[in-house]
Amino acid sequence: MTNRQATTAPVIETQRTILRAHRLDDFDAYVTMWSDAGVTRFIGGKPRTREESWMRFLRHAGLWSLLGYGFWAIEEKATGRFIGEAGFHDLKRDMEPSIEGIPEAGWALAPTVHGAGFATEVVGRVLAWGEETLGRARTVCIIDPQNTASLNVATKCGYSEVTRLLYHDKPTILLERLP
Repeated sequence: MTNRQATTAPVIETQRTILRAHRLDDFDAYVTMWSDAGVTRFIGGKPRTREESWMRFLRHAGLWSLLGYGFWAIEEKATGRFIGEAGFHDLKRDMEPSIEGIPEAGWALAPTVHGAGFATEVVGRVLAWGEETLGRARTVCIIDPQNTASLNVATKCGYSEVTRLLYHDKPTILLERLP
């Protein structure tokens, strides 16, 4: 990363959403989303407890302050409600090939908005922000091979498969995007 100036998530928008820093008043909706088995089916494999959600919630501020990028909370413009999160992280994953130091895109949305095109809209905007701000030539993402919805979003946003591997003993697809 060439720019480490951001210490909190800047506000950016899509047609239907506002992407902004997570706020304490998002936490209950965050817990609800991450305790849903449909949301976690392909992300960790089990619903998160309130405590596990809190630890991950805190991570968002840390990513921005240390790396200059991170995850945004997704707010639906029409309702003002928290509907998910998306952005980049570097989780120092123990995997080969290594993706350490490369912004890894990720996204998760509340079940109430699944299938409505929000993920593609938001991920496209996040990637554009990454190109404009970080000046990165490459981003990656990892997706469970059975997660057809996320694979479709990744493909629509310009990602292509690099390899298939086992990550935490589970089949995983590593994808990359070269702008």
